[in-house]
Amino acid sequence: MSRVLLFSLTAVCAWAQGPPTDPPPIVELVRKPGFAAGSIRPYIDARANVDVVGMTSVTGLPETWLLESHYSYASVEDTDRALDAVGAFGSVTPGPAGQDDVLAPAHTMLLRYQPSLSYRPDQAIRLFPRARYFHVTIYRVNGGSDADFARLVTLRRASLDSVNLDRPDIAYEVISGAPSGTYMFFSPVPTLRALDDGVPNTPVYAERLAEERAKAKATTAPSDVSREHMMLRVEPRLSFVSDAWASVDREFWRR
Repeated sequence: MSRVLLFSLTAVCAWAQGPPTDPPPIVELVRKPGFAAGSIRPYIDARANVDVVGMTSVTGLPETWLLESHYSYASVEDTDRALDAVGAFGSVTPGPAGQDDVLAPAHTMLLRYQPSLSYRPDQAIRLFPRARYFHVTIYRVNGGSDADFARLVTLRRASLDSVNLDRPDIAYEVISGAPSGTYMFFSPVPTLRALDDGVPNTPVYAERLAEERAKAKATTAPSDVSREHMMLRVEPRLSFVSDAWASVDREFWRR
């Protein structure tokens, strides 16, 4: 059996077997301006073997995000061909310029999973089907600052562990479709009420970690790393997910 065929079968099986238990190594993100009501129709027409979570922005400019979960590049190719076959790329209308100084609107990006930068990713991925919102943090790291950025994130993870903060996230690096050094952190939020609990005070035994993190920030020039936060609302009517994914909360996903 060829490697491509094996990867394709693996991708189909991963899609069909149920709610995700491992973060997808590859994510394709389609980011469009405004509320793109018809965005999911091509996936339905193509009967694509991929879970697509549709979201709209709660904060910032009005946007629609389509997040495709892939477990191989063969899956990316198969989905691309299936969408092309139903004419999904027949017409492209460019969005208005200047809407976002970090990522240009109305374009597609490929993201690669970064386990070393993620915080409790095994918990985060299990929350994906239950998430009603996503808190997304976008980082832009200038050339030569990746090591400093990784150190900051490592110290952040240690600080969160020290207070046992239940805010897992999955980190991805944009490998195509945005400037090099762009990272995106996806944190699933089942309910915004959870944010009312706030962040607990740093206990005495964790103060050393907080001090190290502050020192690391002090040695990293502000211009080296920029950061943007966004809150997005999960939209089942803009999503295309398997029955197994939807089984976690069928009333929500199939309404």
